[in-house]
Amino acid sequence: MTANEDQEMELEALRSIYEGDECFKELSPVSFQFRVGDLEDSKAFILDVTWPETYPETAPQVSLDAFFNNRISPDTKQLILSKLEEQVEVNLGTAMMYTLFEWAKENQEPLMENHRPVVTAVTLTSSSEMTTATTAKKKDKKEQLTKAQKRRIISRTDNKGELPRGWNWVDVIKVGAFHLSFTRWRT
Repeated sequence: MTANEDQEMELEALRSIYEGDECFKELSPVSFQFRVGDLEDSKAFILDVTWPETYPETAPQVSLDAFFNNRISPDTKQLILSKLEEQVEVNLGTAMMYTLFEWAKENQEPLMENHRPVVTAVTLTSSSEMTTATTAKKKDKKEQLTKAQKRRIISRTDNKGELPRGWNWVDVIKVGAFHLSFTRWRT
């Protein structure tokens, strides 16, 4: 079999095995992502695998460059990649994606035993202070009305500042009368 036929067969097998599995993602016919562990798990990681043209005779390119893996220390990433490379060497010449993915799932704990999440500090204090300052300014600023708007409000309200009962009935009567006249005209 040629390399392309082997790739097509393995691709078909991967699609049928991982259909509906949220851990597996096919980026292209030769590029895949596989998440090892649950999303909430701090020891979870994503494998990025890309097949070269001559795969499975040559090793696939495996990386941990996904943004999801930013919290994993470089030492832990290197350990995972070296262990995966060992598995690739053992399975070279055969369809190995399923084997690699399952091996990674089974060995997640030993691979991540020395894992200490990398904490990336992001300073948000200055931007949050700016946000609170701008919201304070917005709260202090009252809505400005034109003279005409103020006159209209005053003319509609009584001496207590309340609208008289039925102040908008005129509009209701106008609309109702229009509909009545329109229905008589149509018949």
